[in-house]
Amino acid sequence: MKKSMQSVEIGEAGFFKSLAKGDGFTKLSLLVPGIGNIRRGQIGKGILFLCITAVYWLYFFQTGLTVLEKLPTLGTKTQEKVWDEAQGIYVYEAGDNSLLILLSGVIFVFLTVAFLLFWRAAVRSAYKAEELKKAGRRVPGFWEEVESYFDTKLYRSLLSLPVLGVLIFTVLPLVFMASMAFTNYDRDHQVPGKLFTWIGLDNFRTVLDFNGAFGKTFWPILGWTLTWAVFATFLNYILGMLLAILINHRSVKAKGFWRFCFILSIATPQFVTLLTMRTLLQPNGAVNVLLREMGLLASDAALPFFTDATWARVTIILVNIWVGVPYTLLTTTGILQNIPTELYEAAKVDGANARVTFLKITLPYMLFVTAPTLITTFINNINNFNVIYLLSGGAPATLEYYRGTAGKTDLLVTWLYKLTIDNKDYCYGAVIGILTFVISIVLSLVAYRRTAAYKNEEGFQ
Repeated sequence: MKKSMQSVEIGEAGFFKSLAKGDGFTKLSLLVPGIGNIRRGQIGKGILFLCITAVYWLYFFQTGLTVLEKLPTLGTKTQEKVWDEAQGIYVYEAGDNSLLILLSGVIFVFLTVAFLLFWRAAVRSAYKAEELKKAGRRVPGFWEEVESYFDTKLYRSLLSLPVLGVLIFTVLPLVFMASMAFTNYDRDHQVPGKLFTWIGLDNFRTVLDFNGAFGKTFWPILGWTLTWAVFATFLNYILGMLLAILINHRSVKAKGFWRFCFILSIATPQFVTLLTMRTLLQPNGAVNVLLREMGLLASDAALPFFTDATWARVTIILVNIWVGVPYTLLTTTGILQNIPTELYEAAKVDGANARVTFLKITLPYMLFVTAPTLITTFINNINNFNVIYLLSGGAPATLEYYRGTAGKTDLLVTWLYKLTIDNKDYCYGAVIGILTFVISIVLSLVAYRRTAAYKNEEGFQ
């Protein structure tokens, strides 16, 4: 037992403890990672540490120094048109590429952080081998260490590739895109013909300025985004729950049939439903044509589903109810069927009517169970690209918004898309992406910490 505890203490030795209590070879591992392992007989592991260190420093001197030199300015030499005497024509002479410099800088930072973590692990490994030697215990060989990653450390082997994938394909691109928010990379600074550079927080000031052209677009769109998220979330939730309660009532026959009817809308891909609705509600779509044929509209009239801002916003919310309520129906049906019947029986004995039973038993139980999902749905609706882009495309368009880049029904996420893809204002798109992330995470944390599911986890158990 004593040896086992000693092994645990050795295995958990920290970096600073390794430096404070390690011998000369352990301290030398600060400068030459792996030398301490080689001294204690871990030849293969030590050589591996040395090789990784050599590869990093080779990269640092061949590429890293150039990146560090250009990263503060993001390039100084622009592409030039020069006369080629041999060919007798003008040719373009390549200059710096700010985008590649920025990407190389982000990669350099990630590799450097990874190397520092590796360097820390190498020092700790050297100290662990030293402690094993002092304790008179055998230091494991290279292949024994490898085998442990398929046995006692299998979790590390299984998790390493997914984590590495997340870092490379998610975190690194996000950091790269977010860093553009601090540059002037827009339609007027397109590479490789022109360079862009760092401008600090100027873009944030431009976006958040109430009196600026950009701010007069950002704040109304933010207001509509939050309004949309509230209606899209809570209307779907309330109507889906009421529908589930109605179908689940004891007097309703053929419950499975009614649920099947609503589930059919889920079976249809969402984008198909949205595009179909968009076609039906056009000025010359089936709905307006039918109303004209019925004499309810003049021959040249049409209901302004997507041409009037108020009509468009109401239309989007109503179509989203059609799309979203069946999902809530399924979720709440399962929860309703798991509410203890004893609660309803006790309420009935006490003389509670249906309204009191709903407000005191059903609704609190539903909110307790579904509050985290409700918060997630709200955040998803803030970033609900599909419904807006496929249904209205942001219409009606307006020149009142920044350079006509957004419409009255655009959310922050659809406006971000238009700014970057259609207008090449990448720096402003990055700022909006960061602000949307901050708003989402703040609302999520504040809302979740106020829910009964967080405050009283044992409440309904």
